[in-house]
Amino acid sequence: MPDLLIELFSEEIPARMQGKAAEDLKRLITNGLVEAGLTYASAASFSTPRRLCLTVEGLLDASPTVREERRGPRVDAPEKAIEGFLRGAGVSRDALAEREEKKGTFFFATIEKPGRPAADIVAEVLENAIRTFPWPKSMRWGSGSLRWVRPLQRILCVLTDEAGASVVPLEVEGIRSSDVTEGHRFMAPSAFSVTSFEDYSAKLKRFKVVLSAEERMETIRADAANQAFALGLDVVEDSGLLREVAGLVEWPVVLKGAIDDAFLELPAEVLQTSMKEHQKFFSVRDKAGKIVRFVTVANRETADDGATILAGNQKVLSARLADAKFFWENDLRVAKDDMNVWLQSLENVTFHRRIGSQAERIARITALARELAPVVGADPDLAARAAELAKADLSSEMVYEFPELQGVMGGYYCAAAGEDAAVAEACAAHYQPLGPSDAVPTGPVSQAVALADKLDLLTSMWAIGEKPTGSGDPFALRRAALGVIRIVLETGATLPVATFIQNMKTNADVADLVSFFHDRLKVYLRDQGLRHDVIDACIAMPGSDDLALLVKRAEALAETLKTDDGENLVQGFKRANNILSQAEAKDGVAYEYGADVKYAEAAEEKALFAALDAQGPKVAAAMQAQDFTMAMAEMAALRGPIDAFFEAVQVNAEADITRRNRLNLLGDIRKLCSGVVDLTRIEG
Repeated sequence: MPDLLIELFSEEIPARMQGKAAEDLKRLITNGLVEAGLTYASAASFSTPRRLCLTVEGLLDASPTVREERRGPRVDAPEKAIEGFLRGAGVSRDALAEREEKKGTFFFATIEKPGRPAADIVAEVLENAIRTFPWPKSMRWGSGSLRWVRPLQRILCVLTDEAGASVVPLEVEGIRSSDVTEGHRFMAPSAFSVTSFEDYSAKLKRFKVVLSAEERMETIRADAANQAFALGLDVVEDSGLLREVAGLVEWPVVLKGAIDDAFLELPAEVLQTSMKEHQKFFSVRDKAGKIVRFVTVANRETADDGATILAGNQKVLSARLADAKFFWENDLRVAKDDMNVWLQSLENVTFHRRIGSQAERIARITALARELAPVVGADPDLAARAAELAKADLSSEMVYEFPELQGVMGGYYCAAAGEDAAVAEACAAHYQPLGPSDAVPTGPVSQAVALADKLDLLTSMWAIGEKPTGSGDPFALRRAALGVIRIVLETGATLPVATFIQNMKTNADVADLVSFFHDRLKVYLRDQGLRHDVIDACIAMPGSDDLALLVKRAEALAETLKTDDGENLVQGFKRANNILSQAEAKDGVAYEYGADVKYAEAAEEKALFAALDAQGPKVAAAMQAQDFTMAMAEMAALRGPIDAFFEAVQVNAEADITRRNRLNLLGDIRKLCSGVVDLTRIEG
């Protein structure tokens, strides 16, 4: 069974596109081969800045012969209908068979499609993949019509079996397939031929090309870490930058460089962002966390061990950092003089055309932060001041240059202006958490401002109908809702979301927005291991807009259901509820008026009365104290008396008074349990 090797060699592919392009090549080729009848054992794709590669092992040498039986018209059908069937089936009249069926005698044709050689199918599938490749952006060059991300230069396509290697012949826009590729652009630019994937990958390594992106990433990571360790320093980890840089080089050479002393006093975030965004440098910090050096990755080895490359990089970096220092010093002068200048300029900055300016939004956040401060134990005046200044840095020169530093720079500027440390911390942290793995703000003032910022964003967008749809969420509303949830849960704050939304007096649909919070909470709690039916059972209860309380209830229920008493109580409750529902539907009355023990006959019936009398006040007291664990435990203690009642007592007794009393007793069970959690939503 032959193996297939494909390489599409071009000018440099943007790093951000390489990984998906390799997967797309694999998908297009393997799907096309399978659809044509060629199965395979395994496939793997690779990418470098100048090539996409696919290797397919264990490919069939030809597609199988396919026989298909096709039913035609009746034998007494018009001649033209029969002739049309013959043309469609591609057979002669003599090849038809007649077969008797329920509706008459019909013609049948057996159509045989002979198998095709693998080379023919591969050529057809590869050409189609090249012409229809789903690049996010593509270009045409020369006089041809082919579109590719960058000019395509070579097509390598080889089938290898026991007899040797052979080129799969095809031609796309004048580019003929071959068994030839090229090495590193600078270090080994010669062309060379290959016979198999093993030969290909080995020769690429000799010609200074590392084919695997993962191997290039590991080389960069390990070499950078070792060079930093030798100086007693650490490389700041950045997986996104590591993947991007691995897509810029075919032969990574790690070089460490120095930062001019004139720039070392810049904030670490400014140094790191400037080096990452402009130069694709990795930051290197000392044990105190201060950025002191950088690591860059060259695409070649040089006779001077990279000295010339480093000198050029350091010259460009100094120019970039000089700009950053200029922005920093100008912003500091404004911050120390009067930050109101920045706030006033935000009156002319539109947040959303249907919501208003940034200044108007700041006013709303300020009022809301003051209201939320007691919820998280923050000083209302500090929370309001922090909210007032939280967006001021949007007018700064540094944030204009590096938008990703908004908030961070606000913290520095507030500290320089002499604001309270809690205010500066809140300005820096109020966007947090930015994702599921990001930390939540730790200070109470920061938490109040972060909650206010996110709640205002959500209610404002809901008021104008800008809700997330499918995968589209341009205003990151899902992230904002998750941020509110995480802050509330990690602080244990009592925050009735519906009440706060109503107090904000917007046109937002409160019930719909609370439902959105519940949906995000379900996702979050499922990731924490809570069952979806447990969450639904708690969401159905009154006061479920208090997210911290809701989660406490859900966790208590989940623990109770892990016990035998808890599981059996659910079954007993459902049995009682089913009997009640049927009786209420039949009788047209609700059995919820309370049972009377004087009508009890069986000992088990009297024992259940006693158990309800004993456990009812305990459950009520636990619920009053919001001790859901205790409430669930006291409720689970009813499991034994309920089981004994159902085993010994017939609810639908012949005596009407007895029957009604027993149904009301089941109503007492339902009332008690339903006051704790909605057990009807528990599965099983």
